[in-house]
Amino acid sequence: MIPVFEPDVSNEDIQAVIAALRAGEISGTFGRHLADFEREFAAWVGRRFAVATTSGTTALHLAMAALELPPGSEVLVSASTNIASALALAHNRLVTVPVDSERRTWNLDLDLLPSLVAERTRAIMPVHLFGNPVDMERLMDFARERGLLVVEDCAESHGATVRGRLSGAFGDLACFSFYANKVITTGEGGMVVTDDPALDRKLRLLRNLGFTEPRFRHEVLGFNFRMPGLQAALGLSQLRRIDSIVESKRRLADWYTRRLRSVAGLQLPHEPEGFRHVHWMYALVVEPSFGISRDELAKRLKADGIETRTFFCPMNRQPCLGGEELMRFAPCPVAEELWERGIYLPSSTRLREADVETICERIRHAPKGAGVTACASR
Repeated sequence: MIPVFEPDVSNEDIQAVIAALRAGEISGTFGRHLADFEREFAAWVGRRFAVATTSGTTALHLAMAALELPPGSEVLVSASTNIASALALAHNRLVTVPVDSERRTWNLDLDLLPSLVAERTRAIMPVHLFGNPVDMERLMDFARERGLLVVEDCAESHGATVRGRLSGAFGDLACFSFYANKVITTGEGGMVVTDDPALDRKLRLLRNLGFTEPRFRHEVLGFNFRMPGLQAALGLSQLRRIDSIVESKRRLADWYTRRLRSVAGLQLPHEPEGFRHVHWMYALVVEPSFGISRDELAKRLKADGIETRTFFCPMNRQPCLGGEELMRFAPCPVAEELWERGIYLPSSTRLREADVETICERIRHAPKGAGVTACASR
């Protein structure tokens, strides 16, 4: 079986976690590893502050809570994204407004933003889908002209750049995920970054149950979103080799693209000039001209021991967001097409070029109903 993803955990990573365990950094916010991870991550992104959390989802939840937007405020969100983006809004009593996808990058279509801003619009949450960064310079200009806040969802885009600046370096707040399949991992975990000292203080207060002095007297409704030191130790170790991880991701994408660019009926990832795509997952869209559907391709790849995943169900099609108090409906035909036709392929940095050749050979032969047999185990 060739899985969609396998975590890249080195011996150095393991030793870092052992050191944190020996130091007793198993819960709470004490110890050196958490502080070091937050400081080094902020410096890496190019922000003043970073606050670690239990997951990318709670990072988004915490960020939206810290902004204290009035209940019922609307937030424009990439339609094609993990449900976590909308959950962060719903749990803060905010309204999701899905923004349809752009056909080449699959990110939110910036041309649609003017038509979606309404009286209750307060913020924009762009998602850098599959590691391909949104044009944040253009988005920030739009937001600033209209007095809108921006929260970047960078769950999939560690190391992606827009004209030399990293994703996460633009918004009022930006949120990262360190789930096991992300560019770097802490197992579970997330991070919120900002340049605003007032937001940094609020994030830390809310993350830690709202503890102030005297202890056990709470003036705000906080959360327990603390990342323990042992997870921070893993993240710190991974962060210190993130450049090589990103390089491996981009090399893997190049292996795929060189083998698939000549296959009719496949739309491959697009990297605009001046942008750096980190290919969290190598994704493609199966057009009708390919000869078989996305679902049939996935079925045939699975029969050969190759795991895949579909694109995300768009926000406007999510049953859990039914009701005007959770979503202002907007049509998203492109995002719906991506949901029906999009697929991503095995994207672990542990893949060999021979594995990629096997996968691509099977894809090339899939419309004919014949192919090669993938390795049963690796």
